[in-house]
Amino acid sequence: MSAHRRAPLSLRAETRRQLGRRRTLWIFGILLALPVIFVAAFALDSGRRPNGTRMVDLATGGSANFTIFVLLVSAELLLAIVAALLAGDPVPAEASWASLRYLLTAPVTRARLLTSKLLVGVGSLVAAVLLLAGWSLLVGWVAYGSAGFLVPGGGSIPWSELWPRLLVIVGYLLVSALPVAAIAFWVGVRTDTPLAAVGGAVIVLIVSGILDSIDALGTWRDALLGHYSRAWMDLLAPGPLDAVDWTDLRRGALWATLYTIVFVALGYRRFARKDILS
Repeated sequence: MSAHRRAPLSLRAETRRQLGRRRTLWIFGILLALPVIFVAAFALDSGRRPNGTRMVDLATGGSANFTIFVLLVSAELLLAIVAALLAGDPVPAEASWASLRYLLTAPVTRARLLTSKLLVGVGSLVAAVLLLAGWSLLVGWVAYGSAGFLVPGGGSIPWSELWPRLLVIVGYLLVSALPVAAIAFWVGVRTDTPLAAVGGAVIVLIVSGILDSIDALGTWRDALLGHYSRAWMDLLAPGPLDAVDWTDLRRGALWATLYTIVFVALGYRRFARKDILS
């Protein structure tokens, strides 16, 4: 048992490496600071009242609205960058430290090395998304109380109906971030530069967003990365949960799953054939 615990590239060992890196500590530190920064920013407007038709107008209406606001402004870029960092950085980082070939002589198979790093990266992403949602709820509750969700345009959703929706929202945000993580993972096994892996995935997301704004593409836009990134907003419509239109949510989850499977498979295929020189 002791020998197993000390085995190189075990999930426990890789988790310790991931959590001990300065990059990871900065990520979680920023996620913890973000809701507090928003509260401080809203406090500058002492006469602010929760009313209006935008989420930012209702953000101070209670912990529910505050949490949804934080997730809304974080989901499309911040969480994508976090996903790219956590999943795309580990392999090229090892290569840049000239330690990758030594890990493979442990002896450790290439598939095991990639699987260990990918699982820990995705696990860290799950922890990051849960941390942002949970910490936002707590900060919002302390700052603005525990009122139910105020729907932009009128109406409200009580906590008894909001909890299952919030769980689905967090799950959908995680699934939506996985394609960016998968693309960063694929680029990461092709390069020895961590910045290339992270930047490559983020650039793909940005270009997809630009193409998504071109109406002439018609239904081709449905296949673009991030096209359904805000489909989770359908869960915030007043009324019973079974009345929610799940069409875009299903499509978004399916496209995200397809992107993730394809690019993870390409990453394994590329790494299996790659000459490890660093």
